[in-house]
Amino acid sequence: MEIIRYGNCLMAGFAAVIGTLIAFNILASNDPGFYSPEKFPFFFSGLVFMVVFLVAGAGNAINDYFDVRIDSINRPDRPIPSGRMKLKEALYFSYILFTLGTLLAFSINPICGLIALFNSLLLIFYAKTLKGTPLLGNLSIGYLTGSSFLFGASVFGLEGLKDLFILFLLAALAITAREIVKDIEDMEGDKIEGADTLPLRVGAKKASYLAVLIGFLAVFLSPLPYVLSVLGLRYLYLILLADLGFLAAIYQLLARNNPTRSSKMFKIAMFFALIAFIAGV
Repeated sequence: MEIIRYGNCLMAGFAAVIGTLIAFNILASNDPGFYSPEKFPFFFSGLVFMVVFLVAGAGNAINDYFDVRIDSINRPDRPIPSGRMKLKEALYFSYILFTLGTLLAFSINPICGLIALFNSLLLIFYAKTLKGTPLLGNLSIGYLTGSSFLFGASVFGLEGLKDLFILFLLAALAITAREIVKDIEDMEGDKIEGADTLPLRVGAKKASYLAVLIGFLAVFLSPLPYVLSVLGLRYLYLILLADLGFLAAIYQLLARNNPTRSSKMFKIAMFFALIAFIAGV
């Protein structure tokens, strides 16, 4: 449970179930006769939660497998460097979780299975290669986080994916911006460890401008779920709070040159965005 970082897995699974709920609500409003409230797929929602929990946990475990040398210095208390779990045990454990999650996903429908398989392969590739690739690593995390909503909606096939694409896009943009800010925050430590991140490659100022551009894009597009009738009026009110948080994060980064504070503001803003998603159903 420690190596999979179960708290993060719970949040990812919860986000996926929110995706299922939002997609069902949209489809029910379009076809009340077929998608009546008593037809909500509780069983498949449980499977969605389990798949995301397992795949996210596998991703965290495989990440620790490839990061063992860095963690032995920075986080010696983690399961592998502390000696409580052997290196091969962590690798096999992650593969078991990836396999179980993907098989469960295919039991829902082929689209769910393909998303779970693609995300599993991407998580392995990220841990091995993309993490040390400037910008591509940030974009991968943005996609993987936002895809939780897409996966939940894929219970309803392609129609569900189409309905929730905008929420996926907003989440991916916000997470990508924060990931770049976190890299700016960690520049000194990353330089010592020999990491290759976007701020180290192009400089903190240029990386900040890109993070700000992506953050502004997320704010600019944030009313779209209401405009497209994906979410209701309550979403529009609450997303304003999230947008204020994103703007505060941008201010801390540009005007105050404080990436640590900016990263925290991004995190708070994303929490309010998740509340807005839930309230807007």
